[in-house]
Amino acid sequence: MLELDGRVLRAVWTVFVFVLAIALIYLTRSVLVIFTLAIFLAHLIAPLVDRIDRLTPRRVSRTMVLAIVYLALIGIALAVLIPVGAKIGEQASTLASRLPEALKNDPLSRFPLPAWLETWRPRVTQFLDEQTTGLGDKILPLLQRLGPGILAGLGSLAAAVLIPILSFFFLKDGILMRDAIVECFQPRRQSLAEEILADLHLLVAQYIRALVLLAMATFVSYSIMLSALGVPYAVLLASVAGVLELIPFVGPLTAGAAALVVAGLSGYPHLLWIAIFLIVYRLFQDYVLSPYLLSSGVELHPLLVLFGVLAGEQVAGIPGMFFSVPVIAALRIVLVRMRRRKAHA
Repeated sequence: MLELDGRVLRAVWTVFVFVLAIALIYLTRSVLVIFTLAIFLAHLIAPLVDRIDRLTPRRVSRTMVLAIVYLALIGIALAVLIPVGAKIGEQASTLASRLPEALKNDPLSRFPLPAWLETWRPRVTQFLDEQTTGLGDKILPLLQRLGPGILAGLGSLAAAVLIPILSFFFLKDGILMRDAIVECFQPRRQSLAEEILADLHLLVAQYIRALVLLAMATFVSYSIMLSALGVPYAVLLASVAGVLELIPFVGPLTAGAAALVVAGLSGYPHLLWIAIFLIVYRLFQDYVLSPYLLSSGVELHPLLVLFGVLAGEQVAGIPGMFFSVPVIAALRIVLVRMRRRKAHA
């Protein structure tokens, strides 16, 4: 009887701890997002720091190397973001001022439709007119605030300051933090913990670097091609596409649709060329660039990735969509390592 009661108590205690952990994660989700982004930033610049650290004399401490790298990166970021941000803000303000009038003047008439759909054009136009009534007045203030504040980033000023500071400490004391985490486990499980942490380190490093490179490639490709094609607001559309590239599946589709819609509403006559560019670039990125950058770091089926993105949006909005893929990949790594250890036991 006592043994049964002990098992019941252990089960209840386990459930209680699990529920408590979930509750704490939910209550501190904003802080966890900041710390996670700091870890991502640390993994992004770690190779540069390590290389410079190897090239500098031994009398120069790693902390000094970190400070030099940070100052250099901040200077480069400001030199790039200020002119680009000013251009994006200018185009966003211009689009905001012209969008309401474009929405009122039968926007569907600018989009070609197949012959068998032409009979439905009046009904679709009436439906869109009903749905977009007052939409321009709502979007106008939003875009006008977006233009001047484009350099403010996606989060608060405190987060923008905290993330680089936290990543500095992760780079400085990352090895000590890893050793402290491993020591929290029983001696017979410490080797498993080290293997899992090593795999997670490789996953995060490869995934975040690939995402940043993909976003940069998307921004540059969109900027060059849309500008060459004479599409209005090319830099603004390229920046939106670059940011949305961080969200798998949904982000690129939204960016492509936004480019076509904005170009159509602006009276651009060659929407077919934009569609061809979007298709060709998507094929190149999905079958050449992304596999090369990600390699075997994220071994997830595309359907699982899509499910994770959609489920993440329901749970935590845009941050959930962004973090869904690395979270699923991390859980997979933990399960695979535990199954291997159990099989060899």
